Amino acid sequence: MKRICLSLLCALACLPAAAEIVVTDVSGKTIKLAAPARRIISLAPHITELVYAAGAGDRMVGNVEYGDHPPAAKALPKVGGYSRLDLEVIVALKPDLVLAWESGNAPASVARLRALGLTVHLSQSNRIEDIAGELERIGKLAGTEAAANAAAAAFRERYARLGARYSQRPPVDVFYQIWKQPLMTVNGKQIISDAIRLCGGRNVFAALPILAPTVTVEAVIAANPEVIVASGMDNARPEWLDDWRRWNTMAAVTKDNLYFVPPELIQRHTPRILDGAEQLCQHLETARGKRGR
Repeated sequence: MKRICLSLLCALACLPAAAEIVVTDVSGKTIKLAAPARRIISLAPHITELVYAAGAGDRMVGNVEYGDHPPAAKALPKVGGYSRLDLEVIVALKPDLVLAWESGNAPASVARLRALGLTVHLSQSNRIEDIAGELERIGKLAGTEAAANAAAAAFRERYARLGARYSQRPPVDVFYQIWKQPLMTVNGKQIISDAIRLCGGRNVFAALPILAPTVTVEAVIAANPEVIVASGMDNARPEWLDDWRRWNTMAAVTKDNLYFVPPELIQRHTPRILDGAEQLCQHLETARGKRGR
């Protein structure tokens, strides 16, 4: 019996220790976990969606307002909005991993959470192709690599197909309108502009220094875009998109190239951005078909 026990102890001692999980986030900070995360809190709607896409939805214990996709996410405890987090609720939920948004969550809130001893991973997808890497990192942190890597591979494949089909088509000058008052658009570094490039379009305000700049009606008229695309607040085409019809010297108006893409498909940094990009590409292709008429 003693020999059996000794043999068992020896066998157990020879088993490899669980490997520490190490990931570098977008800020360059090294995130270390002794084991895959089992209690995850998301601090942005698109991060919530990424967690589910990476196969780790069942590990979520906290979510932000408007973190509404997939539907199962709506039932999770809320920790405030991405710009106004409830730190006490976050701490009370005892997460072993907090997934934060570099450009959306207040740096002071992130610093406070870390000071309280929580592990915080920062993410930021500035290009469409970055989304695949985010899926892979979440999968590694949550121990769902198989599902996350498969989702990332499918995303890259679809992204490549769209690029092969549309990115080299004749260019189309595009004004993308986020909002009416103030009149807001995106610059060339914003991920929506990346979708415009994927479709063979050119963002007429790409050179502006701010990610989501405010512009004037006069500046839009001077840029004379061939296409105007608007998003708005929900899945309904915003009424103010048709306000541009009064400026009947613009190419977008004379050609009736005023289009809508649902904001949740084009403005969230998730796999569904390719659904929005595909709609955008089809709109630009429609505009190309009107040339010469």
